Amino acid sequence: MSTVELTKDTFEQAVTADGIVLVDFWAEWCGPCKQFAPIYGRVSEANTDITFGKVDTEDQPELAGAFDIRSIPTLMIFRDGVMVYSQPGALPEAPLVDLIKQARELDMDEVRKQIAAHENGGHEGADAQA
Repeated sequence: MSTVELTKDTFEQAVTADGIVLVDFWAEWCGPCKQFAPIYGRVSEANTDITFGKVDTEDQPELAGAFDIRSIPTLMIFRDGVMVYSQPGALPEAPLVDLIKQARELDMDEVRKQIAAHENGGHEGADAQA
């Protein structure tokens, strides 16, 4: 699958879908972004079951602001509607492939349990007091 341009109108629907979604926040003037683009493209072609999105921070300043993007490129990974990774910086191909492997192997029930515990101040269960 080739990469898809994400906008403020399409972003939420894309990242809340089931499966894995990678999002590359980039800009045309950004040298590291241009170096990362062919790597991102090759990896997307090798992982056709994953959505690879791109957000042009110049064209979509609302999205960049909503995610407090201060450095580009910034890569985010969403799995089943949950952000599981967010880090600025361009990655070489092998670490990007490894990151995708880790995202595939996540136990999302465990991830959701950890998120719930964190949101409850570290207390799990229905009896937790906020």
